[in-house]
Amino acid sequence: MVTIGYARVSTASQSLQAQESHLRASGCEVIYADVMTGSAASRPEWDACRKALRPGDTLAITRLDRMGRSIKHLLEVAESLQEKGVRLRVLEQAIDTSTPQGTLTLHLLSALAQFELSQVSERTRSALAGRARGRKGGRPKALSPKALQRAQELYDSKQMTVKEVARAVGVSEATIYRSITTEAERRKAVAPARH
Repeated sequence: MVTIGYARVSTASQSLQAQESHLRASGCEVIYADVMTGSAASRPEWDACRKALRPGDTLAITRLDRMGRSIKHLLEVAESLQEKGVRLRVLEQAIDTSTPQGTLTLHLLSALAQFELSQVSERTRSALAGRARGRKGGRPKALSPKALQRAQELYDSKQMTVKEVARAVGVSEATIYRSITTEAERRKAVAPARH
């Protein structure tokens, strides 16, 4: 029965030293470490770490996000460790699956993950149903076609500043800059392409 540590950083510019020091201080006899993102399908040291674990061993990590790609993935890993008889300790988050509190924390995370998945699924179904009824998603336009035409006319008259045009049609200056077409842009749009 040994304590095995696993550390991971996402890029070579990050240092594993702090994680490894923390793991050693917690009693890890062996430490596996990867330098790659958690979303990578295969992490060689993580794979080796999991193969090395035996029933009765403890896997120590500094934070849950070092172990998996998502809460769902983390919980799958935690469940497979539990089935294998391996204790999981998450040092910075004080999770220890050998205690009832640690197990409860993982179950709460599982419930939250399931809730989030169902929320995403429900929002997706709702958006698809809206699209089927002809509704387009996204934010509504700040300027109606009539207000845009008015803003363009005010801008083209050169009698008002952009700030005054924005105030007149009830939008921000940024919206005016995004929405109106300048004279130079109009000339460019109608100019024949040169070859």
